[in-house]
Amino acid sequence: MSSSLRGLLPLFQRECAMGRDLVLATVVRTDGPTYTKPGALMLIAHSGEYAGLLSGGCLEGDLAEHSRTVFHDGKTKLVCYDMHGPDELVFGLGSGCEGSMDILLQRLDAAGSWQPMTRLASEWQAHRSEGVLLVVRSEDEALPAGSGVFVSDAQQFGSVAAGALAPLAQEQRAHGSNRFISRALPGVDVLALIETPPPRVILLGAGPDAKPVSELASFLGWNLTVIDHRPQYAQADRFPQAELVLDGGPPALAQLLQAGRPLSSCFAAAIVMSHHFLSDRDYLAALANSDIPYIGLLGPAVRRERLLAHLGTHAVHLRGRLRSPVGLDLGAGTPETIALAIAAEIQGILAGRERAGSMSTPPDSQIPLSLSARSSPEHIV
Repeated sequence: MSSSLRGLLPLFQRECAMGRDLVLATVVRTDGPTYTKPGALMLIAHSGEYAGLLSGGCLEGDLAEHSRTVFHDGKTKLVCYDMHGPDELVFGLGSGCEGSMDILLQRLDAAGSWQPMTRLASEWQAHRSEGVLLVVRSEDEALPAGSGVFVSDAQQFGSVAAGALAPLAQEQRAHGSNRFISRALPGVDVLALIETPPPRVILLGAGPDAKPVSELASFLGWNLTVIDHRPQYAQADRFPQAELVLDGGPPALAQLLQAGRPLSSCFAAAIVMSHHFLSDRDYLAALANSDIPYIGLLGPAVRRERLLAHLGTHAVHLRGRLRSPVGLDLGAGTPETIALAIAAEIQGILAGRERAGSMSTPPDSQIPLSLSARSSPEHIV
């Protein structure tokens, strides 16, 4: 998953436009429970303003203080926080995460074209994945910390000697996940970081209850395409957060998916919620021929089975991908809470949680009676 470059872009673009330096803070290694994991990013401006969270607010102020020396001398700095047990309270951090984090601080400036952020941001905005091999520690003066290569083409930044990492770039393309590589080269530790584009989601139905879904998707940084068969609903001004709003219903969806297999392959999820039986049937028929891994259908199980019966052989290609009733069982009963249930289920799938559950199961005696009763999902979505 992306570290949400979307949240860093406004600060990055503003400071670059003014020609001002920034400090990039990157989580390079963690141990135990921590708020973020290796690959998480934060930007710090010279004023102390920052974008991105690495610890939920516990360490960010301290990192801003450390960044002052990086702004001053340009030397990359590794800051280590050990938050195991109560000792960290002595230092006034009080995070309570009970883990440890190593965070690399490096100066980004005009002389270095603000790399690697410039390219990571550009590729993210173009909906393409990009990665870097970033030197964290080095005993080689020609290959200092903060230098590295981009994974896609092994182009170096920060030092011409970073080209020595090129053979590892091909290996990282195959590996595809963030990881700390100790002794990647003799005397050199490296972070392999991959930034993926935001997930693309199709919302099939643009009625009033679709707007909370759109707003929540935008808040989560997803790219949304909205389609409806009713021109009065398929209006761009009703969905200002959406990347694309299309009139035309199921034929518009079929045309979108047939525009090219690479395009359909980049959609992570589709949500069918037009409240119109025949339109939903035709949406499902088009989706059956796609490779979109998550297909959510609004409505109770009895409606789902009627739709599948109408689909005939298309139904076979939906089994295993179709989630209906859509969403997690959160006891939802309003458009906003239903949107939350849908978004939560999609987030779980994106994170590899096929059946998301509670992270904590308290004793029954601690569960208030009002919270222990759950609504049937067939009655809510």
